[in-house]
Amino acid sequence: MVVSVPYERAVARNGEVEIAYEAFGEPDGRPLLLIAGLDGQMLWWWTDFCRLLAGRGYRVVRYDHRDSGLSTHFTGYRGAPYTALDMAGDALAVLDALGWRDAHLCGASMGAGLGQYLAATAPERVRTLTSMLSIPVDRPASALAYVHPLRPFKLAFRRYGDDRASQIRRTVDVLRLTYPDGARFPEEQARAVAAECHARHPHDPTARRRQLAASRAVRFPAPGLAGITAPTLVIHGEDDPLVRPAGGRAVAARIPGARFVGYPGMGHNLPEERWTDIADELDRLTAGSR
Repeated sequence: MVVSVPYERAVARNGEVEIAYEAFGEPDGRPLLLIAGLDGQMLWWWTDFCRLLAGRGYRVVRYDHRDSGLSTHFTGYRGAPYTALDMAGDALAVLDALGWRDAHLCGASMGAGLGQYLAATAPERVRTLTSMLSIPVDRPASALAYVHPLRPFKLAFRRYGDDRASQIRRTVDVLRLTYPDGARFPEEQARAVAAECHARHPHDPTARRRQLAASRAVRFPAPGLAGITAPTLVIHGEDDPLVRPAGGRAVAARIPGARFVGYPGMGHNLPEERWTDIADELDRLTAGSR
């Protein structure tokens, strides 16, 4: 059951870059930072999911990466205007703006990679790590082994106009690709969030290229994932059409003490029918921590 919870919106700063964020729940709740995936605005952490977690006692914060939503945007993509280190710094800037010495981190897809990087390089800021829909980012050469290469090409030759309706349709079509064939797709909710994302900032196809370039340029410190000491939970959809479950299992195998949870029927997304299960797993991971 989703309950009414306190809500606020603010901006953090990482140098000259502004990072927009939203917070749900009581200020003294367990600090939980949600890190979005590639080219994804914070709104894809569904609002009702955030409220559900806040109702369980978390102070839930979601934020727009640089180059997305209401955060600072860049132009061009030659010469890499920023790196994954800068994007990790954005997450820490949000913690600083909130006055959080440390927090529970929960990242999805690329956001999980940033979470892994932060847990390895800034362990004092990470209470626990939840890595969802992820691959190991300490060995980029092996990344292709975990990715379904053909699925994204379903949209490769489809053309969309620059008008509002076409761009909303493009966003919905992209999200649809993250669901397994035959799975229930939340068409109405997806269209509503896509419209809100467009209103906040229209899609910029070069932003994805910049974020991909930033992630490829990351240099993970030795000994890689094996050096992560934060209690870690790895969640993956057993029917993920983009990233094979083996990717999540590899993350769990490389982080000492990590626990893997796979959900049949779940894709590369956060389906409503799994919200309670995921919240239960987060509670188990963070039990006893404030």
